[in-house]
Amino acid sequence: MLDIVFIRIEDLKEHEEIRPDYLEALKNEILSDGILKMPIAVDRSTYIILDGHHRLHALKRIGCRKIPAILVDYHSEEIEVIPWREGEQVTKEMIIQTALSGKRMAPKTSKHMIKVEGELKHISILEMVINIPLDELK
Repeated sequence: MLDIVFIRIEDLKEHEEIRPDYLEALKNEILSDGILKMPIAVDRSTYIILDGHHRLHALKRIGCRKIPAILVDYHSEEIEVIPWREGEQVTKEMIIQTALSGKRMAPKTSKHMIKVEGELKHISILEMVINIPLDELK
């Protein structure tokens, strides 16, 4: 089981833009529930977000200062990145360079995958339900 850590929102590095329509719906759902259901996935050495950009922005808009995250080793061979859209190319190096430069790729450019028992699964498989009250994130 992976540990959940709380990271200051300003310490995270993004590599993708968000979809405003989805962000607003997610923010309203989180506010309505009063909890954040799942952590985000973050590289342990760079704090680059691998999964959870919309959750991050929703919490920012709600006024939270920290976010629960699962830390993973992005350099591990177990983690791969593939494009969401056919015909596009995306690599770990592109993700790292974009995030560290402060730039952003289009929404849903990268899909982070992890090998689980020899099978590639979306990295969100690591993000168990945690149900953290919003008050604990402010």
